[in-house]
Amino acid sequence: MKIVFAGTPDFSVPALQLLLDGPHDVIAVYTQPDRPAGRGRKTTASPVKQLATRHKIPVCQPDSLKPATAQLEFASLHPDLMVVIAYGLILPPAVLATPRLGCVNVHASLLPRWRGAAPIQRAILAGDTETGVCLMQMEAGLDSGPVLASAACPIDTDDTGSRLHDRLAQLGARLLSGNLVALEQGDLEPRLQDETLVSYAAKLEKSEARIDWNTPAVEILRRIRAFNAWPVAETRYAERQLRIWDARVAPGEATALPGTVLSASKAGIEVACGEGSLYLLELQLPGGRALTAGEFINAHAMEGVHLGDE
Repeated sequence: MKIVFAGTPDFSVPALQLLLDGPHDVIAVYTQPDRPAGRGRKTTASPVKQLATRHKIPVCQPDSLKPATAQLEFASLHPDLMVVIAYGLILPPAVLATPRLGCVNVHASLLPRWRGAAPIQRAILAGDTETGVCLMQMEAGLDSGPVLASAACPIDTDDTGSRLHDRLAQLGARLLSGNLVALEQGDLEPRLQDETLVSYAAKLEKSEARIDWNTPAVEILRRIRAFNAWPVAETRYAERQLRIWDARVAPGEATALPGTVLSASKAGIEVACGEGSLYLLELQLPGGRALTAGEFINAHAMEGVHLGDE
């Protein structure tokens, strides 16, 4: 098959690599325009563009696929199939209808659970114990097309957003490559999504990272796990931002004011929550590296300190 691949972030890379290693012909790659990134805000190509460039695959970076000129350029490729993974642009009906076999999407949830932009983090925040990836035939709605194939994956109690992201990226790549022959031959049976079971995974906002110590320890821990590695859960300490990279729920109950540091040792910095308490295990102040609890208390007296907004 002549395949056009559309994707932008790291999540898309394993699938593109498997396509490049396989028997099909990746004739072009679509990805978001280069954007400023990092501390220096240097204009940087997306991970997908970097991989495509190394393999000398033509790269297209339109700001939108809505203009007729962009749609004509896409049609001129005469693709058999378009594979879309975390591309970031809406595909108009004219684009969806161009490939002989249509456009398929690899989505990081078990649809209809968690349609939308941040399915991995929302699954952790909700306390889901299972997630997965779906190969979906694309249509005009948001992640609403029929599911062609899926693969489930447990969410472990210590999974972070970053760790689960990497696992699902590999699982999605294998799901795609393992079903291309059946897709080409028309052997995949589309499964319509049950609209009564739909949940939406809204885009992550930095404001969500601020910890509310009045909430239960279990819920705060989910926030810490889900937002590692972005936007990273945070609280206030001595009028500075304190980022929390890792934690675990402490045994027993806490009766102190939520946000109060109950104890501090190498085993963790215990903080009272609305229900129960948390041991903070890895912390980071602005301009410094992430420190273990033991390293942090060597430089900062913590017992009795109150974290969060006064």
